[in-house]
Amino acid sequence: MVHYYRYHPLKKGDHPPFVDDEALSFVCANSGYYKRTTRPKLISLLLLSLLSCCLILAPHFFCSSSALTLLYSFGAENDKMVAGNDAKASLCSSVPHGTICCDRSSTRSDICIMKGDVRTHHASSSLFLYTSTNSSASSINSATEQLQHEKIKPYTRKWEANVMDTIDELNLISKKDTPEMRHHCDVMHDVPAVFFSTGGYTGNVYHEFNDGILPLYITSQHFNKKVVFVILEYHDWWVMKYADILPHLSDYPAIDFSGDKRTHCFPEAIVGLRIHDELTVDPALMPGSKNIVDFRNLLDRAYRPRVKSLIKHDERREVQERLRQKVPSSSPSSESSLESRKELKEARTKRPKLVILSRWGSRAITNEDMLVKVAQDIGFVVEVLRPERTTELARIYMVLNSSDVMVGVHGAAMTHFLFMRPGSVFIQIIPLGTDWAADAYYGEPARKLGLKYTGYKILPRESSLYEKYDKSDPVLQDPESVNSKGWEYTKKIYLESQNVRLNLNRFRKQLARAYAHSSTKMNRHSHRQSK
Repeated sequence: MVHYYRYHPLKKGDHPPFVDDEALSFVCANSGYYKRTTRPKLISLLLLSLLSCCLILAPHFFCSSSALTLLYSFGAENDKMVAGNDAKASLCSSVPHGTICCDRSSTRSDICIMKGDVRTHHASSSLFLYTSTNSSASSINSATEQLQHEKIKPYTRKWEANVMDTIDELNLISKKDTPEMRHHCDVMHDVPAVFFSTGGYTGNVYHEFNDGILPLYITSQHFNKKVVFVILEYHDWWVMKYADILPHLSDYPAIDFSGDKRTHCFPEAIVGLRIHDELTVDPALMPGSKNIVDFRNLLDRAYRPRVKSLIKHDERREVQERLRQKVPSSSPSSESSLESRKELKEARTKRPKLVILSRWGSRAITNEDMLVKVAQDIGFVVEVLRPERTTELARIYMVLNSSDVMVGVHGAAMTHFLFMRPGSVFIQIIPLGTDWAADAYYGEPARKLGLKYTGYKILPRESSLYEKYDKSDPVLQDPESVNSKGWEYTKKIYLESQNVRLNLNRFRKQLARAYAHSSTKMNRHSHRQSK
């Protein structure tokens, strides 16, 4: 079986991308030379063809990060083909009662389906499927009465060995049910279960959405919420963080597989999650042709009640703060404050709103205050959003859902483009050495969502690295050659040691175009409402 390796997200904690000999041999084999029996007169020609193939491709694989892009495209295409087969009735699309079917053909994740009398056994990290099938004795393990035994780690980064080593493994075992067996159910469920892990890279918002929430939506949405989520490596904070979204995917509380000692029984179990591509939903692979906009609409339904509550809370807090300071409501300062808030609300309805997603530490915009002033001079109402690990997602959603433009430097927080309304503008500032990852992991997914995406690639002079290295150093002039040396170089130089000081004369052009686009859209909306 051919394995495809990808360039991984440039996030803290990820391990380096790599290329192996098997991948290279696959590319050369695809050139048409992989046939051992051939006429003698053609041997030299075919050898020359093979040599040419390898000479052409070798520099790309070993000297440039573009090879990683090539390998990724092979893997992504394979995933689409496999997932497409799954969606169009292939592996495990029809599972007979009393059987286990595992689809291990995807490079991203394994999926196993069990149908029948499914029972959990936390102590042995197992799911048992009891069947009354009249299987022949030769197919049964006489010592254990096992008909089938599968192992699976239900996490969506199958190709990353180092992180998969940290994921709990489940045993899926089918047994012949006999009168002598004394098994019982502590909790009987009449709906299917989906088993998945919130281990691995969970804790990074990109991975939480890309590896978890979106695959969970892809795997479970066709159940119309009549499904139970059973979580390995369960985290209370994760359940709380996504408490607004989970009820829109399931009508039932999530179960901690290891922490809940009871035996849960299900008529069906789906173990593992399906994943399509980076931060997206492929309608060609979905029942009902659901797409990423449908997922965005689910987010809107999920966060809308909480956003209304937050708005009321903020308004009450303003009143309480005024009372605490014992400022009479009729005082000039109070009237001025109320007038300013009123003017701000009116401005937001008349002028486009720009949100700057601010970073702390590395890849920060060091002249952010000046950026705010330039954006205001153009005409934007500007809000600076500095999300922290404890910031409630509904509050971030509230800010971005009401924005017309989002500006931010490449990093995990760019995942929040999912909170923007289709038709809005997303400007991603791309530091040195992050070109490909910025587009693959945020730019292309944003376009699929219907955002007007622009990648602003900084010049060497706009990087803090310009002051650390000689002006002719490859770090500044040829980042691809630096990235090709390995992940540790990319991480240390471009991700952890680089800040951005924008050339505001140059960046102003991007803002002006975004303002013109947003103003035109607002005017069209107002015109439609006035009719």
